[in-house]
Amino acid sequence: MTRSTQISAPISEETKDLLEKYVKATGIKKGHLIESALRYHLRALHELPADVLVPARLVLTRQSFKDVADRISSPGTPTDELRDLMSGDGD
Repeated sequence: MTRSTQISAPISEETKDLLEKYVKATGIKKGHLIESALRYHLRALHELPADVLVPARLVLTRQSFKDVADRISSPGTPTDELRDLMSGDGD
């Protein structure tokens, strides 16, 4: 059996609340859930190319945030290629 060790890491209140709700609903132990999630994440980082990994959190400058907000509030006209893709008729 593998020896266990304890680690400590600060997490957001939101993440803690999600963790608490999940373990309460499923009966899974916190340590098991955290160990499984961490192993899964580390395996993905090792096996997947870096360019396909999307960070869980993006940090934007004020200007880039404004640019994103502007694009969301005033989206452009979809291209024919996008319409075809979203229709599900093509390959």
